[in-house]
Amino acid sequence: MGISRRKFLERAATIIIGAQILPSRVLGRGGTAPSNKINMAIIGNGLISEGHRNYFAWCRQTQVMALCDVHQGRLASAKESVEAVNKKRDDVGSHPIFTTEDYQEILDRDDIDAVTICTPDHWHVQIALKAIQAGKAVYVEKPMSLTVEEGRILANAVKKANGILQVGSQQRSEWAFRKASELVRNGYIGNVHTIKTNIGEFPPEPKDLKEEPIPSGFNYDKWLGQTPWRPYNPERVLGNYGGGWRRFYEYGIRKEGDWGAHHFDIIQWALGMDDSGPTDFYPEGSNNSEFRHYKYANGPVIYINTPMKNNHMIHFIGDEGEILVSRNGRIETSPKFLRDLPMRAQDARLQISNDHRKDFLESILYGKKNICPAEIGHRSATVCHLMSFARRLKTHIRWDPKAEKIIDNPVAASMMSRPRRAPYYLGV
Repeated sequence: MGISRRKFLERAATIIIGAQILPSRVLGRGGTAPSNKINMAIIGNGLISEGHRNYFAWCRQTQVMALCDVHQGRLASAKESVEAVNKKRDDVGSHPIFTTEDYQEILDRDDIDAVTICTPDHWHVQIALKAIQAGKAVYVEKPMSLTVEEGRILANAVKKANGILQVGSQQRSEWAFRKASELVRNGYIGNVHTIKTNIGEFPPEPKDLKEEPIPSGFNYDKWLGQTPWRPYNPERVLGNYGGGWRRFYEYGIRKEGDWGAHHFDIIQWALGMDDSGPTDFYPEGSNNSEFRHYKYANGPVIYINTPMKNNHMIHFIGDEGEILVSRNGRIETSPKFLRDLPMRAQDARLQISNDHRKDFLESILYGKKNICPAEIGHRSATVCHLMSFARRLKTHIRWDPKAEKIIDNPVAASMMSRPRRAPYYLGV
């Protein structure tokens, strides 16, 4: 005798140990009948959102129902793009797309199952926390947090709610990074003592920006959110992968948060440190190195922005070999046969995901743990934050990853939190 989709999902969510809570509407427990589709909302519709919006607009398992942005022009453009996709689909009809500049209006809707948060970094935790509390599944861009304190608050909230949150550290869903990490974890290059990675550099943060009129249709105060009030200048809010708002420490942590959030995350994964982290962080020109770097208690030292062979992204160096790995499936090993060597039956294997967004959807539909949940996102972001502290303060930072405390450096410890501008407090 067959079982209904609702019964199957309920059973799957019940029998999986530590399974995450599925949105009630998907299980038919809300005000809407069970659906074969996950109703999505995209919060933040700037540069990074385009890929997410197109994916979820076209995916047969999802439909985009709502959009949020403080730029009315971007909001209108995003709505137009989703409506254009809907006209080409034969399975969603012509349902209206709800638009708003207030994310809370989306979280209050019973017909929204999941949200994708594509805002600048300083808004990630504020929105994700409220979304988890509202029972929504959350896909949030990396780095997960603006501060170490925020990250711990969000990770704890997800655990308490038994909720679903996936961080957009999509390199975990690329086979080359998984292969490299499995080779490292299983000792195929011996004891790994040195790791090199390239995260690049941004131009200096602009200074003495002249105040300009706030454009019509742009809620600049809300864009600033918890950060200090600054006179409007387009350079401050510019969406640009080469810099833009990412240059400003008030809205993120520059390259440590931009590319460090990707590469430091893979290093954590490869070393089996998803629930821990490094113990020491050093700025350039210290600890007998011209490069900024950090190290783990068990030995590996990670050097940042060193020369990289063949322009690779991460270079693992062990006593018995080396692995270089990058996006687009680029992986080189020494000895060469390691690249295509089948893993042994007794080897530790890592979770397989070949599509980061699909992995998120499967965590909603089937209750499985996604490949980059909140606790992992928090731990990887913490590495980014601490490396940023060491660089900015030009000092050695000692870290206790178990207690999550900075040792004997009150100035650095004070940077783990930031004042929040009224009325943009967490939980409000």
